Amino acid sequence: MITLHHCPQTRSMRSLWLLHELEEPFQLRSYPFDRTLRSPEFLTLSPAGRVPALEIDGERMFETGAITEYLCERFSPERLGRMPGTPERMPWLVWLHFAETLSQHVAALTQQHIALYEDHMRSPVVMKLEAARIAKCYDAIEARLDDAAGARDYLLTGGFSATDISVGQAVYMARHFAKTGDYPALTDWYARITDRESFRAALPDGDGIYTRDFYPPWTPQ
Repeated sequence: MITLHHCPQTRSMRSLWLLHELEEPFQLRSYPFDRTLRSPEFLTLSPAGRVPALEIDGERMFETGAITEYLCERFSPERLGRMPGTPERMPWLVWLHFAETLSQHVAALTQQHIALYEDHMRSPVVMKLEAARIAKCYDAIEARLDDAAGARDYLLTGGFSATDISVGQAVYMARHFAKTGDYPALTDWYARITDRESFRAALPDGDGIYTRDFYPPWTPQ
């Protein structure tokens, strides 16, 4: 049995989305996004006190990229994964891990807008820089989906894969801070991948981190 340890609207959402797409049986343990993740019990699962953590065959994993690679290699090497020696292995790895590039900017903005409760702790400069960095990531995704070789429906020419899940989940989070309206190929791709039942099954049930759909740039009062 697979057990996923998860907080809604965090990076573990991409592992949850992937598990639903794989259609493998699993158990879900959800936690509030608070000091519960620092408990001695949870730290045995994820030593940095972060989600996701995955238990499988008596072993424990953390880090979304590692979890995605392992699950794809084991359960979906050709559909959601791209194995060593195949033509799309290199772009599969690149875009799988690009999700973390985008996520680190989202995490910084989540801290600035939500985790820091006192206005004097927040930095408009940091917010502006991180939002601009999200836009640069959007530029990269847009260029990939609509490049000189022609438009793609998914990040890989061969079709939907775990890269779309990982990057798509990062965009889901990023849209709380940077709008995607100026990116037509990205917008179409995002609509396409989030129309999947596996995505809808991974959405929070009123218990996520974000209380708004969008957090505009903040300025001191």
